[in-house]
Amino acid sequence: MTILSVTFFSACTDDDSFGTNRSDILTFSTDTVNMDTLFSTVPTSTYNFWVYNNSGDGIRVRKVRLQRGNQTGFRVNVDGEYLDNALGSQVSDIEIRKGDSIRVFVELTSAMNNSDTPQLVEDNLLFNLESGVEQSVCLRAYSWDALLCDTVVIKKDSVISGNKPIVIRRGLSVDSGVTLTINAPACLYFHDGAGIDVYGRLIVNKGNVGNDVVFRGDRTDRMFDYLPYDRVSGQWRGIRIHSSSSGNYISNADIHSAEYGVVCDSAAYDPLTSRLTLENVIIHNCKGTGVETNNSNVSIVNSQITNTLGDCVAIHGGSALIVYCTIAQFYPFSADRGAALRFTNFKGEYDYPLHALECYNTLVTGYAGDVVYGETKDTTVAFSYYFANSILRTEKPDSNMINSGAYSNIIWETPKDTLQGKGHFILIDEENMYYNFKLDSMSTARGNAMPIGQYLTDRIGKDRGDIPDIGCYQYVDPKRLIVFPR
Repeated sequence: MTILSVTFFSACTDDDSFGTNRSDILTFSTDTVNMDTLFSTVPTSTYNFWVYNNSGDGIRVRKVRLQRGNQTGFRVNVDGEYLDNALGSQVSDIEIRKGDSIRVFVELTSAMNNSDTPQLVEDNLLFNLESGVEQSVCLRAYSWDALLCDTVVIKKDSVISGNKPIVIRRGLSVDSGVTLTINAPACLYFHDGAGIDVYGRLIVNKGNVGNDVVFRGDRTDRMFDYLPYDRVSGQWRGIRIHSSSSGNYISNADIHSAEYGVVCDSAAYDPLTSRLTLENVIIHNCKGTGVETNNSNVSIVNSQITNTLGDCVAIHGGSALIVYCTIAQFYPFSADRGAALRFTNFKGEYDYPLHALECYNTLVTGYAGDVVYGETKDTTVAFSYYFANSILRTEKPDSNMINSGAYSNIIWETPKDTLQGKGHFILIDEENMYYNFKLDSMSTARGNAMPIGQYLTDRIGKDRGDIPDIGCYQYVDPKRLIVFPR
């Protein structure tokens, strides 16, 4: 018993020894805590890193401090102890036994920097060891001054433009009889649950090809090291066109990672009044539908509508013109995804006559073997559609349907053809959620569109020439790209 006690005591004494050998140093899980870009005066989420003692002896840390004190806005908690500004932004006398570790948590609320561009905010977290060795971890971020808004109600005709980002916490609404115009290079960041409600009229970036207005969520941090929240669906609510609204024109816009992209509510159908035009628009990565229209007169031109948990495009009655669009259903977060294109003459229990769906030069594809759904509940209700010079990933109709005049020059896509589906595009990276829907050189969309005089350029302004491609992007030979040195 005595021998056991002595052995145990000796082991404890060995484990608890602390030395001052300068070769015994700490190891950090990272040498830099990089918070990317954040908005000035808005607190960040919490970042963390580990501090390990892999040496042969215990290490006493006499002091952990921020090199610049309270000048930068960083907040640090070391192993449960907060670096209090009143105490010089430091903590003292931390012991880390050999083989042990501690965790450090870091947050930042940066001050306004009075600049239109993000500015570097940087500090060093210094670890002063009892041995006299000083080690450090760099804390860094880019702080961007933004216009911070809670609830925005547009009560008179207004214009939004400029370089400064606009962060909207609760939502933006446009009153009836009022027009809101948003021009590039505006970028609107919406908090979780916030979106745009249009009761009047919304005009976005008309005529400004190649310079998108951006609508996105306000989280600029990352879910994982490889995955920014900006690539995760459902970060904000989306844009809703209410029944009182008409004449909306959204062009040259990038709308992504929302609950839904653009929803056009039901209203009395008027074939002479456009309720919504989408032109040169990206709607990508939505947790619901990309575009949903109900008993409305709409046009969708030169637009990319991709990767939605619900349908990419859902036309419930009314009339719709779809020209030179890429509609691709490769939503990565669920196998229970919707169609790429759905068109019906009803919504729920209500009949919505489909007066005319016309689809030209459009690429409709996705993971499933069939991503195009036409649904009718009552054959006495109008259900009129026409597809021409398009690629449709769906089962080829029988000869009676083909001869009915509803289809002309269609490429019927099959899952067995490796040059179709994902093969149409430059990059479909499900692991990192990165997508490039420009055409690959082997895509069957190349050269199979029908020239249409009023649509001579693609989504980003490239001339389509005499032999246009199906979809919103005209193929570009990478060998012909001019790369300017940086």
